[in-house]
Amino acid sequence: MLCHLHISNFAIVRALEIDWASGMSTITGETGAGKSIAIDALSLCLGERADAGVVRPGADKADIVASFDISKLSAAQQWLAEQDLAMGNECIVRRVVSSEGRSRGYINGVQVPAQQLKALGQHLLSIHGQHAHQQLLKQDYQRQLVDAFATNSNAREATRNTWRHWQQLQREYSELEQSQHQRDAQRQLLEYQVAELDNFAALENEYPELEAEHSRLSHGNTLLSQSQQCLQLLYDDEQQNIYQALSVATAQLEQLSSLDPALNNISQMLNDALLQTEEASRELRRYADKVELDPERLAQIDERLGQWLNLARKHQVANEELPILHQQLAAQLATLTGNDQRLQQLNEDIIQAQQHYMVQAEQLSDLRQQAAATLSEKISRSMHELSMANARFSIEMQKLTPEQASANGIDAIEFQVSTNPGQPLQALHKVASGGELSRISLAIQVILADKITTPTLIFDEVDVGISGPVAAGVGRLLRQLGESTQIICVTHLPQVASQGHQQLFVEKYTDGQATETRMRQLSDEDRISEIARLLAGENISASALANARELLCAPVV
Repeated sequence: MLCHLHISNFAIVRALEIDWASGMSTITGETGAGKSIAIDALSLCLGERADAGVVRPGADKADIVASFDISKLSAAQQWLAEQDLAMGNECIVRRVVSSEGRSRGYINGVQVPAQQLKALGQHLLSIHGQHAHQQLLKQDYQRQLVDAFATNSNAREATRNTWRHWQQLQREYSELEQSQHQRDAQRQLLEYQVAELDNFAALENEYPELEAEHSRLSHGNTLLSQSQQCLQLLYDDEQQNIYQALSVATAQLEQLSSLDPALNNISQMLNDALLQTEEASRELRRYADKVELDPERLAQIDERLGQWLNLARKHQVANEELPILHQQLAAQLATLTGNDQRLQQLNEDIIQAQQHYMVQAEQLSDLRQQAAATLSEKISRSMHELSMANARFSIEMQKLTPEQASANGIDAIEFQVSTNPGQPLQALHKVASGGELSRISLAIQVILADKITTPTLIFDEVDVGISGPVAAGVGRLLRQLGESTQIICVTHLPQVASQGHQQLFVEKYTDGQATETRMRQLSDEDRISEIARLLAGENISASALANARELLCAPVV
């Protein structure tokens, strides 16, 4: 609940400190005194748009601080914890607006954007202005009221979840179906390309191996003749070869090294060379024996390489990348084929998802039907208490088709009313006047009081346009609502003001140069005078005072 409000240099308020109590608090004052100033300041503090115009003339900034007790507000506690802004059972919200129009917001001392102030405000209080009852004409709001009374949050969540799943599947199906023609053409091309590459069957690392073998076979005669010539020079020439020359030189150096050890190292090097020459000759002979002269195999490789080059050029890839391209195209073809299968599977999934949604939506609809019948009776009785003796109220529900269904279910909900005997039930906007709508709205607020999660309800002159017995009934209902919820009501009606557990008075002062609005809590005696003023105007009579005492002494709950 709202505990304290500090206002500094806001509009025509210089400084204002207000302590708020539980129950019903009424705010009265003369016309033009600024009875709604505290409500406007609270709205700004909780995220409403700010501009330089809210700063009191001559001041450098407006400063508003609101303190709340959130010990019983689990939703507010959870929100603060999620934002890392929790501070026990107290929540302090502050808004500062400079004379240049810049604003800063704070939650428990931490600076936050205005959007977070507004998000938190939804868990702290709800403000109902003079025209708030107009929401009753909106079918979405009517559905929300029925749902609040039915306490069907689990069924609504299940309906929303199954709806989202159903819609997600439908979107996926639509996207796949829209691209079907494009996929068909692409699949035909891919089928031809993959078949061609399947038939060619290029293997990974095959191309460099083919190139190497082609080089070997195409130069077979050269390799054979020149390797044999090298072998003659190294070893096989009987008249003179390198091996014989090295053998002679090695033998001579071995003899010389016995005369001079300095030649030992050179002798060893020649001996190693002799061994290497012998080994090289053996390897060269083995190579020459294996050199192939195979024109038929060469022709096969020529043909294979030609096909390879043509395919690589056709697909505009490097020769070595042809096997990789083959794999990629095959994967694309598999994906397209899989998409066709996915379409078939999606169609089956959509039918199943719709069935699941309809089951959940029907369960939600049943809960709404039960709640609507009970709520209709309760609202009708409350309307009778608000001087609408012949009024009838009904909540009509109509089932929507699957094509009309939504995340909110399959129910079209419409509030209908008959205000005169013999008049048929009709939609609210066709029958109810502004005053009647206001009374119906108040009746619903009282009925839903134990369902409301917002702890503080602010009514800003919602009783405009009513008087007499109707005003008395409104006062009684507001006080009844105040037994379970903190109520702050700006009013000009004595029948409503007298029902408050406490009363605040707004007055305006001027010294001829500046104007200032002040607000103070009235004592019991002061309340009698203020109620009498509301009854009789400025000329307060003894009968007005007596009437005021009677209103204050006997509040009907």
